Amino acid sequence: MATTEFSQDRTTSMQGDTKEAVPATTIVLVHGAFVDGSGWRAVHDRLNREGYRVVVVQNAIRSLEDDVANTRRAIDAAPGNVILVGHSYGGVVISEAGNNPKVISLVYVAAFVADAGESVQTLTANHVPGGSKPPFLPTGDGYILFDTSKFPQVFGGDLPLETSSFMAAALKPWGIASMAGKVTAAAWRAKPSWYVVATDDRLVDPNLQRQMAQSAGAHIVEVAGSHAIYMTQPETIAMTVVQAARATADCGPNQA
Repeated sequence: MATTEFSQDRTTSMQGDTKEAVPATTIVLVHGAFVDGSGWRAVHDRLNREGYRVVVVQNAIRSLEDDVANTRRAIDAAPGNVILVGHSYGGVVISEAGNNPKVISLVYVAAFVADAGESVQTLTANHVPGGSKPPFLPTGDGYILFDTSKFPQVFGGDLPLETSSFMAAALKPWGIASMAGKVTAAAWRAKPSWYVVATDDRLVDPNLQRQMAQSAGAHIVEVAGSHAIYMTQPETIAMTVVQAARATADCGPNQA
């Protein structure tokens, strides 16, 4: 697919666009590992202003099975068609949960795109960004912690330090069962997808992001930003979601 490049100051604002939001479409946002859904706030607000219903899923990140089930509950409760948006580990969640017939497209944001039989663990086995291992600390009881001293620069070097420092103080343990959880059927094989590549990502190798996006046949957008691009460049993320919504407006069942 063709690749579009964006930077913070080159992103076209949607403020002047003619609003073409589809009232029957709900956007469901799925967060990644270690964090919660609050990081989606700016994207949520931007999509609301475009006229979309937006739901932010809060996953426990203890196991992939539980996170998929929780996301499916959000899909089932949403009126009309659904577009799933996943960041980081959330990409594995939407790859599985997206098989729900109400889901008409998927948007991956610096996310893992898993095929059947794949997990975060298998996808990252041979891809280490920057030549160093992620600063993860096993707890010994089935969970992984993020080294809080390294979180600000690794997760989001372009976030305000006070923001990333607070996030580091509020991190959730990530269940190894989530990291190792394998997708059984990949929704992107049957449904259109978009992928936002974070070109300065220090957590998920940008080359791996491109490889996964290309393998899925996704529409690719490249953004100069960290792993936290969903927070630092919400306009670009929201614009990509709107593009997906407009492109697939006539797809799937309409249950509004």
